[in-house]
Amino acid sequence: MNTWMNFSFQDASSPTMEQLMFFHDHAMIILILITTSISYTLLNMLINKMINRNLLNQQNLEIIWTISPTFLLIFIALPSIHLLYLSDEINNPLLTIKAIGHQWYWSYEYTDFLNIEFDSYMLTKNNLKLNSFRLLDVDNNMILPLNTQMRLLVSSTDVIHSWTMPSLGKKIDAIPGRLNQISLMIKRPGMYFGQCSEICGANHSFMPIVIETIPMMFFIKWINSF
Repeated sequence: MNTWMNFSFQDASSPTMEQLMFFHDHAMIILILITTSISYTLLNMLINKMINRNLLNQQNLEIIWTISPTFLLIFIALPSIHLLYLSDEINNPLLTIKAIGHQWYWSYEYTDFLNIEFDSYMLTKNNLKLNSFRLLDVDNNMILPLNTQMRLLVSSTDVIHSWTMPSLGKKIDAIPGRLNQISLMIKRPGMYFGQCSEICGANHSFMPIVIETIPMMFFIKWINSF
């Protein structure tokens, strides 16, 4: 989860988020290169008078500073398109979960099994434990297995919500009458916290998302407990 004074991303827990962080670093290097070169050029123009005849009429120089931004855009666009394709690809999921947004809570359905569905409400102040996080913990966590290709179907019953999990690099809108889907692949066990990222009403900030990832053996035991 995110902590105060954290100016960077959360630790990546999925391959998609790892690639997003790599792309961010790649784009930042290019932006720093552009900013540095432009700053140097502006400073040089302020200091020097630029009265050299050969420098003022340079067709080759104009060609270079016209073509070079094109290559820089290509270096940014190609990995961006590749990452966009990977984030939308669904590869033979072994498990399908349906998340439905309500005002103002989430409900989950494990559609591969019979009668496994539950609501997930934010814990009130009176129900918080010593190790609970205020405004982030819920009464029923979303239990998912580790290292498993999964599909998440997202919809809504009233207004537009947004199912968001920053550490997984996933954000998808829950729209009434529409079923959106994304792929999930979690590499590390633990608890992951997210929130609705769409302004969906008065209690918009009080519908958190909690994912608890466990090994497949324990996930099967949890399924059999229903």
